[in-house]
Amino acid sequence: MKLIFKLLGLLLVTGIVTVGFLLWYQYDDFLRTPISITPESEIFEVKPGSNIRQVASQLEEQGIIRYGLLFLAHARATDTAHKLKAGEYQLETGMTPDDLLKKIISGQTLQYQLGIIEGRTFKEIASDIRKHPQIEQTLSEADYASIMQKLGATDGMKPEGLFFPDTYNFPRKTTDLEFLQRSYKAMQDYLQKAWDGREQNPYIKTPYEALILASIVEKETGLPEERPLIARVFLNRLAKGMMLQTDPTVIYGIGEKYDGNIRKTDLQTDTPYNTYTRTGLPPTPIATPSKAAIDAVMHPATGDVLYFVATEPGGSSYFSETYDEHQLAVKRYILNQKKAQEPDNNATR
Repeated sequence: MKLIFKLLGLLLVTGIVTVGFLLWYQYDDFLRTPISITPESEIFEVKPGSNIRQVASQLEEQGIIRYGLLFLAHARATDTAHKLKAGEYQLETGMTPDDLLKKIISGQTLQYQLGIIEGRTFKEIASDIRKHPQIEQTLSEADYASIMQKLGATDGMKPEGLFFPDTYNFPRKTTDLEFLQRSYKAMQDYLQKAWDGREQNPYIKTPYEALILASIVEKETGLPEERPLIARVFLNRLAKGMMLQTDPTVIYGIGEKYDGNIRKTDLQTDTPYNTYTRTGLPPTPIATPSKAAIDAVMHPATGDVLYFVATEPGGSSYFSETYDEHQLAVKRYILNQKKAQEPDNNATR
């Protein structure tokens, strides 16, 4: 009888060892076997609030891994079951289940992009946000009309120019408000930093005034390296009490009625943005200024220049200190441009 019990005990131990070995072998084989990816499953989403058991079942159901139970066991064995980060993850060929687990606890979610381009208006920025398929749309037309209030800005402040131009990476389901909050904060941070390090100028009294002038510099720039000189022109005009007389502000004041041409009547029609009829800065920025345009206003070039005219479309500008010199430059460059655009009647002869 004792022998029988010993034999049974030996068989039991052997069975446990065998089962244990088989389980270990299966577990080790599971960890070494690459996951299976199809075009439909190469992006895997860990949904907000999901636990490791739900994720393991989802992975098995989608055919990405063979055994959800082993994935669950591995997560618990490595003490990572509670470290899941919600979001979308790009799965890669050759990844093992352990690589996959490390990926979904890393928080390195799939990122999408949207750029805010310098020189664009807030209306154009809002349109781009609305069209982006990975941004969750939560704002209504009325919300956009009061967007600065939602962002906690000064009551009555307009959104124009207050969103930092950059390419932003973000995960899917980022809301429109979250996107705007991020860009607004980036502009506030950079503007304040630039203001703190600025060259003092008595005619630009606040960071917001600097932003307004930077937006004009942005729209008037033919070549990036000329921004500091263009900033100096407008600062010199402000110092002399001259009108800024800059076409981009007039165009902004015309609004949706602008058809691509500025007429004499447009220059004579008074609006808050018509710098041909009003002195000083317009009430708000007229576009999104670049970092370089802000820097140009904070650190303008030196000199007594008061005028500039483009030497060619999109090219460099000629800067003048006096009106007479400017008039000569206008005749030299603008009239020559017009002549160059006129048809050559002798061309067919």
